[in-house]
Amino acid sequence: MSSSSDRPMELGAFLKAHRSSLPPAAVGLSGTGQARRVPGLRREEVAQLAMISTDYYTRLEQGRLAGASPAVLDALAGALRLGEDERSYLYQLAGKVDERPPKRPGAERVRPQLQQLLDNLRDSPAIVLGRYLDILAWNPLAADVFRDFAQVPRRERNFLRMLFLDPQIRGRYTDWPSIARICVGFVRAAAAGLSEPKISSLIGDLSLRDPDFRTWWAERHASYQTAGTKNLTHPDTGPYTLDWQVLRTLDDHQMLMVMTAPPGSHSLDVLRRLDPQTTPTNPMA
Repeated sequence: MSSSSDRPMELGAFLKAHRSSLPPAAVGLSGTGQARRVPGLRREEVAQLAMISTDYYTRLEQGRLAGASPAVLDALAGALRLGEDERSYLYQLAGKVDERPPKRPGAERVRPQLQQLLDNLRDSPAIVLGRYLDILAWNPLAADVFRDFAQVPRRERNFLRMLFLDPQIRGRYTDWPSIARICVGFVRAAAAGLSEPKISSLIGDLSLRDPDFRTWWAERHASYQTAGTKNLTHPDTGPYTLDWQVLRTLDDHQMLMVMTAPPGSHSLDVLRRLDPQTTPTNPMA
């Protein structure tokens, strides 16, 4: 970011660039019958849409004003059809803080790129997780290692919830306490400072139903561990060990948890015995 003395000019350039690139039809101004020298909006049209004077907007765009009030910035963001990132940048340029309450996130959907990567994994169980460990997608081998997630109602497909409350998932870990505490710490870190009803409901439900969760959540331990080793067992194969790592996206907080076994190992043999099938699964039903 440039110094504060440069911000008025940068703010003006930002407004001009978006005004010039916004087609009149996008704001319902097509069919005016007037010839246009540029394809975008005129200054007076932006001012009219934002319900401010043309003179004020002109001075703002020309860098002759130090900034604008949050109310004006909000109106300009709407007039110029700015996205969330662009709106945030507009406020930064004006030296203001956007005090709107954060939007409640909608239902998470697996990213197409992650789904493709998931489908291409063969000897590695893998699960796509949402920001609070909701299970968004998985490959067939993950279902064989843990359970058929498609049989679990979507509202209950949360890895933390199932780790504590689903006997089948819980029973797959011979070192359950260590893995469970890592997951509790991870959600503690992810939920810091947030009061979303979904995460509050999850924490409250687990606190009431499981004494281990209640104890560990009260310890307020935050964990950012993204790799380790799982000691697992399966009724058909007995114990085996897998390495795990979590790959995170930067923009929407989705994660790909991948479990691997060394080449030629007993654990790799277990995985191949568990799932001779290689047909990928997209579980968004």
